[in-house]
Amino acid sequence: MDTRTLTSSPALLPALARGALLSPLRRPRSDAPVPPARLVLPGVRVDLARLAAYERVCGFATGSRALPPTYPHVLGFPLAMRIMAGWGFPLPLLGLVHTSIEITQWSAPPVTAEYELAVHVERLVPHRRGTEARVVTEARVDGGLVWESRSTYLARHRRRDGDTAPEAATTDPSGADGTGSTDGTGRTGSADGAIGTEGTSGTEGTSLPSRAEWRLAGDVGRRYAAVSGDRNPIHLHPFTARLFGFPRAIAHGMWTVARCLAEYGPGDEVTVRADFRAPVLLPGTVTYTAEGPAFELRGGDRVHLTGQVRPALW
Repeated sequence: MDTRTLTSSPALLPALARGALLSPLRRPRSDAPVPPARLVLPGVRVDLARLAAYERVCGFATGSRALPPTYPHVLGFPLAMRIMAGWGFPLPLLGLVHTSIEITQWSAPPVTAEYELAVHVERLVPHRRGTEARVVTEARVDGGLVWESRSTYLARHRRRDGDTAPEAATTDPSGADGTGSTDGTGRTGSADGAIGTEGTSGTEGTSLPSRAEWRLAGDVGRRYAAVSGDRNPIHLHPFTARLFGFPRAIAHGMWTVARCLAEYGPGDEVTVRADFRAPVLLPGTVTYTAEGPAFELRGGDRVHLTGQVRPALW
């Protein structure tokens, strides 16, 4: 793998623009080669003011000595966007759907540490609705791995005969958080709550016990965009969301994960799995449900997000 060391975090808006321009030129297929580049950004320090703003928007307590479990994703997202917007990435950025994320926190990431971030595309896998890319993000302190994640991004297209999709049953991306993002109706968009839609349009009758009800203001997307850097238009205003097929602005998928984990309160050494199922329209009311390791975010019978928190195992 070709490791490329960066001297600064890539700017998100130019990456989004480049990815949008290249999207019509890409013909997704599951047997395409993945980009050989592994981007590394050393010497990353956390901006404490920006972190505090992120914690307030997502519901985490401020002043902790450890980062929220979702925050390293925010730090690494510009690197992921740099790869997915580049020439070597075979899937179109526009319409890309963030379908899931698995985070493993090997130890509590210190707020004051200096991080080395690394991002690469692990592989492409067939999905019954197209092709998924698995993007790996890692955070190290003094050479030791403290945090890593695997995100899946789906490009919807007609599959060729002979493709198999062993994991297809887990998602049905007819509606979630799009990038079009990077979360209902399966419209086009960019990556996590940045390019298409995140997840599935499912309604499920059996639910976990209700723990909290949240009434979400219409500016949740704008407030999260300000602290995360993900300014995909589907999250910002009803007008820009309607350009991509959504009746109103939708919440970032990674905001929904963060808000649920702020309520759940996971420990230091954990693995979190979250699947994006349907978009959260803003403004709106959602219910957080949880029991044991499992949690969900629901709006009536509609499931927006399902997840689990378990001990991290080497």
